[in-house]
Amino acid sequence: MTTVAVFGAGGRMGREVVAAVEAAPDLTLGATIDSGDDPAPVAEADVMVDFTVPDAVMGNVEWSIAHGVHCVVGTTGFTPERLDTVRGWLAAQPGTNAVIASNFSVGALLMMKFAAEAARFYESVEIIELHHPDKVDAPSGTARTTAGRIAAARAAAGTAPSPDATTRSLDGARGAVVDDVHVHSVRLRGLFAHQEVILGNPGELLTIREDSVTRASYMAGVLAAVRAVPALPGLTEGIEGLLGI
Repeated sequence: MTTVAVFGAGGRMGREVVAAVEAAPDLTLGATIDSGDDPAPVAEADVMVDFTVPDAVMGNVEWSIAHGVHCVVGTTGFTPERLDTVRGWLAAQPGTNAVIASNFSVGALLMMKFAAEAARFYESVEIIELHHPDKVDAPSGTARTTAGRIAAARAAAGTAPSPDATTRSLDGARGAVVDDVHVHSVRLRGLFAHQEVILGNPGELLTIREDSVTRASYMAGVLAAVRAVPALPGLTEGIEGLLGI
């Protein structure tokens, strides 16, 4: 049995993770931690799962690694600099590992893979991500990751930047620019987590869209990471390899 601790256990994602761990026959729930709680019980766990907020996650990860607890992190806000910091902590604690992923949904991972494969064939590409208004970051981590993968695929293929003749606009009208890809964020009550990538050529459009309608869509990926992380040395970014994507 693998003992799992959950940071952010009282939050929406945290509650879902707690229920998933309790329902898994090979996992046991060791500790549930919320803001202001003493993290000491986490030291008795094999793996911690963190779905908190960007301001809290680095402290949780540092503390867990220092105590030899493997980490599975779905909290957003991880820049390349933050990832390098985590690598440094892991290097100082050999045998302790971490999986950090911007999305644990199988559909979202496939959407990102298909978008990257398609992007080199199309003249134009933009991303629209749509979430509930309680989400604290924009663009989403998934949108940032998607943009990065699209940009890398286009660069490798020698594809020119998307054409855009805009010279006058209101601030934000063209969205954020992530790795030369325009990303538009919608925050609207009634939405949960949705993203579409729109690709265009003269005379045709391709839209790749993924819709998560409940947090249950992430749990298969979260549990796969929990089970795999003890055998994955150092830092693993994303869970595509764990799922065979």
